[in-house]
Amino acid sequence: MAAMTRAGRDASLIAWRNLLNLRRTPGSIIAALVQPLMFVLLLSYVFGGSLGGDGYRTYLMGGIFAQAVTFNAAFTALGLANDMDRGLVDRFRSLPTPRLSVVLGRTLSDLAMSAVTLTVTALCGVLVGWRVETSPADAALAFLVILFFAFAMSWVGATIGLTSRSVEVAQSAGLIWLFPVTFVSSAFVSTTDMPGPLRHVAEWNPVSATATAARDLFGNEPPPGLETAASWPVRNALPYALVTTTVITALFMALAIRRYRRITRG
Repeated sequence: MAAMTRAGRDASLIAWRNLLNLRRTPGSIIAALVQPLMFVLLLSYVFGGSLGGDGYRTYLMGGIFAQAVTFNAAFTALGLANDMDRGLVDRFRSLPTPRLSVVLGRTLSDLAMSAVTLTVTALCGVLVGWRVETSPADAALAFLVILFFAFAMSWVGATIGLTSRSVEVAQSAGLIWLFPVTFVSSAFVSTTDMPGPLRHVAEWNPVSATATAARDLFGNEPPPGLETAASWPVRNALPYALVTTTVITALFMALAIRRYRRITRG
């Protein structure tokens, strides 16, 4: 318990250091906030007219939330790669700091950025017509589910950042997997019109589960004409989202810590 307490304390200090360091890189803050806003406006007004108008804008927001926190994994990968490139990891290695704390601190600081991203995205959603149709408790649970998924995605980004040999590789590898993962899902459209194998992949995609669970908790029904699938992961989106997010967190946390230990032993 003492070791876990010290690891948590050190991780919180490192997370605070990472947040303070954002003052030197305001471009990363702007990118994290502008990106989801861009998708909200583009998808709402470019595709919204042909996919259901105001009803589609309401339906869209659950997918935008899931996509926004997934894309933030790229910032985790880039941040850790930068820390290694500038020798920060070597400096931490010389201190009596638990190895878990360095990576956990990065994921916690990026979780805080994801919370800011969700807040700004939600305000933009309100401006385009999105509303919560359920209770405040259900809405709070929806945001907690999304933030839990954001925490899982940050561990994916941490694994990529620690595995990459350079900042440039981390930047490319941190982005290349995001587009198929988010777009082969029900984040923006129904999966019913997708080809058979692709439809099954999209229905079981954790991004789809998170987006569908958020829509259910927000009370955002699909617009007329947008048929939703009746598969098990769609009908049980909330428990499936929680289970898959837990598995992703445990798996990539273990991989990231293992990789960090190899780096610090070298």
